[in-house]
Amino acid sequence: MNILFIHQNFPGQYKHIVLALAAQGGHQLVALGIEPAWKALPNGVAYVQYPIQRGTTPGIQPWVQDLETKAIRGEACAAAAHGLKVQGFQPDLICGHPGWGEMLFLRDLWPEVPILTYQEFFYQLQGFDSCFDPELQPQPDWQAAARIRLKGVNPTLSLEASSWCITPTAFQRSSFPAIWQPRISVIHDGVNTAAIQPNPEAPPLQLPDGTTLRQGDPIVTFVNRRIEPYRGCHTMIRSIPELQRLAPEARLVIVGEATGVSYGSPCPNGEWKDHFLAEIEGQFDPSRVHFTGSLDYRVFIHLFQLSAAHVYLTYPFVLSWSLLEAMACGCAVVGSATAPVQEVIRHGHNGLLVDFFKPGDLAAAVAELLANRPLAQRLGTEARQTVQTSYSLERCLPRQLALMSLVGNRAIGADR
Repeated sequence: MNILFIHQNFPGQYKHIVLALAAQGGHQLVALGIEPAWKALPNGVAYVQYPIQRGTTPGIQPWVQDLETKAIRGEACAAAAHGLKVQGFQPDLICGHPGWGEMLFLRDLWPEVPILTYQEFFYQLQGFDSCFDPELQPQPDWQAAARIRLKGVNPTLSLEASSWCITPTAFQRSSFPAIWQPRISVIHDGVNTAAIQPNPEAPPLQLPDGTTLRQGDPIVTFVNRRIEPYRGCHTMIRSIPELQRLAPEARLVIVGEATGVSYGSPCPNGEWKDHFLAEIEGQFDPSRVHFTGSLDYRVFIHLFQLSAAHVYLTYPFVLSWSLLEAMACGCAVVGSATAPVQEVIRHGHNGLLVDFFKPGDLAAAVAELLANRPLAQRLGTEARQTVQTSYSLERCLPRQLALMSLVGNRAIGADR
């Protein structure tokens, strides 16, 4: 097939799909994106990087600024796609991530070509991430509700233009309006469990601050792309004094950028990390708490292979790859009893679940894993088994490729 991939930071979620199709041969694979070309771009994949031609309008009505940004990105992507069309490229299938607006106008270029979109999340006023955290998310007034409602314009347009859709978890599918859910397949991106696995012989690891971690140390890991409340940084940081009281030898390794946010509102005064650390100042030993910033991916996996307990907290929102990567490494996980974590972890079977809002319960659960190593080993073994059974590349990739074939050959979604 001739397949066109759209992703602002290609390959994104298409990494393993593209590698598999390139290895098969016989396909013409073309990708469009904003960021520079993927360094590991396989032979036979053509990548076109296109520029954004304009910025948002100064003084634009703030509720539509996000939509204007997506329209600008959609315009730039469509212009690049039109260039491909003029050169004679005719896709049999378009696969794209619509989250930033790039997919908005491709249906107008190729009205008859099947489109398979990667749908991550549909923002809702109630029941999901909005209004989940009463401390930091007051009930929205009508203006705030209007902003959230307008965030649904881009995904709704992409749903209407799609022949079929894919999303990684059942929880994420449940965020979409019920009318669209039957046209969304749930298939996870897949975890490479052959490369991401336990390593009882993992060598020592030196952190950026010079601290050396060794196999068998009471290492507690916590990962955010950016240290922010959406991923539970406030609960984690507030748990530190009690965790250190229960397990004074523990080393807490917190990975992620300390500036800005990926999701939700920025801290009104400085950065969220500093804001919540100020709450516990003088109540904990900072020499045993290590903020690493972002880590090279190989170092990141090495850290999981040394971890004695991994903490994953999240609002009811998109599931992070890091949880499944930690589980694939055999980490004993303490997760928040929130969707979609509950879709992956069963309490007492392949991890422990605690109330997102109770730092004391989090500290007690982590301390239990550090003290009861047979329990931690059993949970870690079951965690890896869960990933191998339900989320591994071996399981997910063939299903993804099969879905692409069905959509591309118009066996499903042909009515759009």
